[in-house]
Amino acid sequence: MEKVFDLAIIGGGINGCGIARDAAGRGNSVFLCEMNDLASGTSSWSTKLIHGGLRYLEYFEFRLVREALIERERLWQIAPHIIGPLRFVLPHHSGLRPAWRLRLGLFLYDYIGGRKLLPPTRSVDLAHDEVGKPLIPGRFTRGFEYSDCFVDDARLVVLTARDAADRGAEIRTRTRAAQVRHNDGIWEVTLEDTQSGVRNTIRARALVNAAGPWVEAVLASGAGVNAASKVRLVQGSHIVVPKLYDHDRAYIFQNADGRIVFAIPYQGDFTLIGTTDRDYDGDPSQVKATPDEISYLCDAVSAYFARPVKPADVVWTFSGVRPLYDDGASEAKAATRDYVFELDTPGGAPLLSIYGGKITTYRRLSEEALEKLAPYLKGKTAEEGWTAHQPLPGGDFAIDGAPALIAGLTRDYPFLSAAHAHRLVHAYGTRARDLLGAAQSMADLGCDFGATLTEAEVRYLMQREWACSADDIVWRRSKLGLRLPPSALAALDQWIAAHRASDKPQQHAGGRA
Repeated sequence: MEKVFDLAIIGGGINGCGIARDAAGRGNSVFLCEMNDLASGTSSWSTKLIHGGLRYLEYFEFRLVREALIERERLWQIAPHIIGPLRFVLPHHSGLRPAWRLRLGLFLYDYIGGRKLLPPTRSVDLAHDEVGKPLIPGRFTRGFEYSDCFVDDARLVVLTARDAADRGAEIRTRTRAAQVRHNDGIWEVTLEDTQSGVRNTIRARALVNAAGPWVEAVLASGAGVNAASKVRLVQGSHIVVPKLYDHDRAYIFQNADGRIVFAIPYQGDFTLIGTTDRDYDGDPSQVKATPDEISYLCDAVSAYFARPVKPADVVWTFSGVRPLYDDGASEAKAATRDYVFELDTPGGAPLLSIYGGKITTYRRLSEEALEKLAPYLKGKTAEEGWTAHQPLPGGDFAIDGAPALIAGLTRDYPFLSAAHAHRLVHAYGTRARDLLGAAQSMADLGCDFGATLTEAEVRYLMQREWACSADDIVWRRSKLGLRLPPSALAALDQWIAAHRASDKPQQHAGGRA
């Protein structure tokens, strides 16, 4: 209770971790708690895109789209190991939006965000171009191809938290904010370890409520604030099927209901299809893709692909709840994706609650959050806007430098297969060497859990990235769960339980951890 942090943050999703990183880099003392694993909620259940949001132009959200398009290339440059360019094919459907409207929207998309690195839109003859081959013959003859970026969303969160910790922030997972109260202008947050039940209290001059779907629950836990804003919970579900086509482009399909659905190359051997939009009123931790949603997504892409997709083809589903700001929109698909702040000062203690937002704009959201809290924070040592050019851990290489990193790994660690080296570089970037250390053979990396996952990597994730379970490792820090049998996951959990005490996370090490 003696220490008073400059800033305490509740919520270990992308917004909470982004604010923690920026605040720590500006010289503030920062504490962040997350009741589950980092990115275990909304932030790991996205469509895996860093994008402007082409369809938001129809709702005249020009500021949001422009900001997101500017952020798109910035994020690619600071995290080229987990973010990269992706071309999208938009077939013209004669019964839906007219071609001139699509072309106008794509013209705006190309130019309102100051695109510099990504290639521009082009028209596509679907009858002859390779991207038309997977489509129903003769039905779609004209289309457009434009640029956005893909992202490993959960790794973006974890690496942002890692950088915050490297800069001095204390990151505590599996820790619930059981109660918040203010006392003489200071916030007191009662914390509960969700595994042991042990409680303790920390104090902070300012508090950020970045709990996502649970933002209102935090306010109800003793903050003494009657929120003026409301959160609208919207369910978005995705399905993963075996790879539907051989080229490297994604598709964006229009539906008769006005929504769009993506089909995206995923993890080499799969295609990711999503997303749905429906209001949700249950427990956000229990959300699951429903049979109706699965059928909807299958039907949506089957209206375009020559080979129909059926529910029986689905190998994995995931679903998340987006905590959108309730702007009174009549339909979930029309609800704003913009972010809204609510700043309260009960008893003189500042509390900033965050509603809405999207993963692409998390960095700008973090900057604006700290601008709101600037009168209450003392840290100023780092330049404002520094997060736009300082790479995330492992991302200190050029945007086209991944092939050279892979070649370097296979040269210096010749026992690695090309696929193994590729996966390590696209997960850890330049820090892949920290994981491999002085190993001279696969045996030196310890137990082999399958699908190139080794004991050395598991130890790294437990010590450096707060991993505590098999799910943390194979569904958030990687997607190896798509390739590992249940027996391997059980063996991994047993190994983790036996080694947990000796592999506690390193919070920070005064620099690179």
